[in-house]
Amino acid sequence: MRSTRKGLREGDLYKDTYERLTCSDCDESLKKRSDPDEIYAVRTCPECGAAWKEL
Repeated sequence: MRSTRKGLREGDLYKDTYERLTCSDCDESLKKRSDPDEIYAVRTCPECGAAWKEL
């Protein structure tokens, strides 16, 4: 699982006009899932299921 920062640099993600992270392949806003046992949150695309971790 790659980080959201790396996804933005590689063009897999972009920020829309409201600064939301959006999947480049599906044009869907990413959903955030937090695990209380982990330091990072996981961002997933509801359309294609791709996941990125956000520190």
